[in-house]
Amino acid sequence: MTFSTLLTRRSAQALTRYLALGLTLWLVACAQTGPVRPDGGMPPSVAVGPVRASSGAAAPRQDPAIGLKPLSTTRLGSQNVHPLQPPTDLWDRIRRGFAMPDLDNDLVREREMWYSSRPDYVDRMTERGRKYLFYIVEELERRNMPSELALLPFIESAFNPQAVSSAQATGMWQFMPATGKTFELKQNMFRDDRRDVLASTRAALDYLQKLYGMFGDWQLALAAYNWGEGRVQKAVAKALQTGASTAYSDLSMPMETRFYVPKLQAVKNIVAAPESFRIKLSQIGNHPYFQTVDIVRDMDVRVAAGLAEVSLEDFKALNPSATKPVLLAAGTPQILLPWDNAERFIRNLAGYSGEPLATWTAWIAPVTMNCAQAAKRAGMSEAEFRSVNQIPPRMLIRAGSTLVVRRFAGVETDVTEHIADNGHLSLAPDVVLKKIMVRAGKKETVASLAQRFRVSRQSVAEWNKVEQAAAFKPGQSVMLYLPVRAAASLRNKTAPASHAVHSLPARTARRTARR
Repeated sequence: MTFSTLLTRRSAQALTRYLALGLTLWLVACAQTGPVRPDGGMPPSVAVGPVRASSGAAAPRQDPAIGLKPLSTTRLGSQNVHPLQPPTDLWDRIRRGFAMPDLDNDLVREREMWYSSRPDYVDRMTERGRKYLFYIVEELERRNMPSELALLPFIESAFNPQAVSSAQATGMWQFMPATGKTFELKQNMFRDDRRDVLASTRAALDYLQKLYGMFGDWQLALAAYNWGEGRVQKAVAKALQTGASTAYSDLSMPMETRFYVPKLQAVKNIVAAPESFRIKLSQIGNHPYFQTVDIVRDMDVRVAAGLAEVSLEDFKALNPSATKPVLLAAGTPQILLPWDNAERFIRNLAGYSGEPLATWTAWIAPVTMNCAQAAKRAGMSEAEFRSVNQIPPRMLIRAGSTLVVRRFAGVETDVTEHIADNGHLSLAPDVVLKKIMVRAGKKETVASLAQRFRVSRQSVAEWNKVEQAAAFKPGQSVMLYLPVRAAASLRNKTAPASHAVHSLPARTARRTARR
C-alpha cells in the first residue's frame, strides 16, 4: 500500500469522526433548548399528551392532582422530562374521552334536577357500575368511540345485568331477543348472552358503530338504539320531504326517545362536574376489576363461587348469563372473577378433593309429559324440578326439551357441546283430557289410530301398553285420551261401526298429551 493511499484513508476516517462528533453536539444542543415553534416561542417544559375534547364543548379540565402527577423525573442535559401518568381515577379518564356534541335544552336540565335530587340512586348505580366500567371504557378506547357511551347502561338498566323490561329487553344493554340474535348473543336453556358482560358489551358497541355509520350523527344513532333504526330513518326521510330539520331535537319521536339523549347528557354533565350538582361520585380506580378464567369441567355455580372465595351474589353479578345452577364447560368455557380472586380459584381448584364439581346435568325429555311425570323420572320433587327449570303451572313439557336435573350417583360425564349450545325448553298448555274407548276396525294399528285421532304413536302405545308397531284385533277396545272438545265432538258424531265409541266415562284426567 502506498503512502498516499494510506493518507487518503486516514483522512477519510478522521473526517467521519469529526462529522459524528458534530452531529452529537447538535443533538445535545437540541435536547437542551427544545424545538423552536413557528412563532419563535419555546414549548412548555412538560408535555401532557393528546386529550380528546368533546365536539362543540370545551376541553376537559386538567386536574394536576389526578392523573398528571409525575412519580419521578429524568435529567437529559439540562431538561427535566416528566413521564406521563394515566389517570388514577376512572371518572377522570372518562371525562378526557368525551367526544360527542353536547345537547342543551330544557329536557336536559329537567333530567339533571331529577338525578341530582336522588344522590342515593346515583350511588346505587355507581356501585353496580364499578364492576363493569373499566372494561367498557377500555373497549370504547380500543374502537376510538366516545367515552360518553360508557354511561349508557346508567340510562338503559341502571347497570343491572339482570334487568328485564316489560318488552322483554334484557341485560345491562337491554337487548331484545331478535336484536340479540342478530348480534350473535346466544339465548338457550343454559345461558342468555344478553346478560353476559363481555358478549353484550361487544354486541352493543357493534350495534352503536353500525348506527353511527348509518346516520353519521351520535345523537341520531342513540335515538335509533332506543327506537329502532327503521323508525329513525322514516322520521329523517319525512323531515327531509317537508324541508324540516333532521337534528335529533327537531325530529318527531315518541316521548321515551325524546328523553333518551337528554338523560345521557344529564349523566354526562354530572360526571363532568359533580360538585356543580352537589353530587359526590365514589372513586373508581383506573384498573381492571375482573379477569377471565377458563373452566374445563362442568361445575355448580355454588362450587365455583366457593373456590373463588367470593359470595354467590358477587359471582352472579360478574356471570349473570348463567341462568341455571350449573356452568357447562362446553357452553361457558370461561368465567369472570374479581382480579385478586382469580388466582385463588385456580389454586383452590388444583387442590380440590371434595364433593363432585357438578351435581346437576342435562336431560332430554323423551316424550311429551307433565311436570310431575318428568320430575318422577328425574328422581326429584315436582317443586324442585319446576323451580330449577322455571316451569309455570298448568304447562306440559314437549318431547325433545332440555331440562336441568340432579346427577345420578356415579354419573361423571359432562354435558356435550351440542346440548350446551342448543338446549331449549318447549312448553305447551296442559289441556284437560277425557278418556275415550273406541273399537278397533279391520286392520287397525297403533299408527292408523294415531293418525285418525291426531295423537302420537308413542302416546297410543303407552296408553294401551303395546309396542308402537302393534296391530289391534277387529272390535278390540282401544284407550285414547283426547282434549275435552275433541271428545265431545266425537261423541256427537255418528261414528262408523268399526270405530264406534265404546264408553265415555265422565271423569277427566291430565295425562300424557298429544305429540
